[in-house]
Amino acid sequence: FIFPRKRLFGILLSLLATTVFFNLHQTLAQPLSVRVDRWLSIRQMGGTVTLVQPAGNRTARVGDRLQGVGDGVRTAPNSTATLEVDTGIGFIDVSENTDIRIQALAVAPDNGRITRLRVVQGQARLRLRPFTNPGTEFELQTPAGTAAVRGTEFGVAVQPDGKIGLATLSGAVETAAQGQRVSVPGGYQNLVFPGDPPTRPVPIQNNTELSYRSEYLFQGPTRFIRLIGRVDPVNAVFINDQLQLVGRNGEFSLTLVATARLTLDVTVVTPLGTRTTHALRLL
Repeated sequence: FIFPRKRLFGILLSLLATTVFFNLHQTLAQPLSVRVDRWLSIRQMGGTVTLVQPAGNRTARVGDRLQGVGDGVRTAPNSTATLEVDTGIGFIDVSENTDIRIQALAVAPDNGRITRLRVVQGQARLRLRPFTNPGTEFELQTPAGTAAVRGTEFGVAVQPDGKIGLATLSGAVETAAQGQRVSVPGGYQNLVFPGDPPTRPVPIQNNTELSYRSEYLFQGPTRFIRLIGRVDPVNAVFINDQLQLVGRNGEFSLTLVATARLTLDVTVVTPLGTRTTHALRLL
């Protein structure tokens, strides 16, 4: 059977129109990715701050911008940096011995700003304005879990083993790990241990108190001294500028060769950035 030429042309035209409409519908159904100028910039800094980029690292300067995935800053002992998030979203106060990187900077189809950062270790305090656009997301990722916010002031302390201590000053933060989510409202703090769901929130302590004891150990003719201390488990602890591992009950320990007049500077830092340095004389 042979179609008349006009009818065949009409059938082909109809098939072409259907194909174009289907492809256009499929395209419109996909989220649109809009390229925009998104960034974090170094507003203030003190001490030694390194600008970390996939192409190579260098000494950071005020005004430097972090724009690509993997860009970040790393602070040395006794060093700090303040990052400004574009479009007036807020500020991030980065404490010493902290490593923070960009995971994603994007724009949603409804023009909401999507920001995902990763804190490898250290302490940071975030001051973010309330978000009015439902498509705006701000997420802080750590080795143990995530903290998602929609405008708040909160702080995190990330331990060497990935444990998170989080305290919310105002607003609310949702912590998530192991498929479970826990909201931490203003005035509360919680913990996330690697491999565990977030703990239930408890009232903020923001307490830098330190209790400790010391004991002697002997190995042959060598005498050692072990410091055993305890702090609020959400806090970070530095001994002579070295970040220590703090256990679930807030206990940490360090063993050193016993020498005359052995002194240590033990710095306790809360998730909100409050810090106290305790000068300990062990002998």
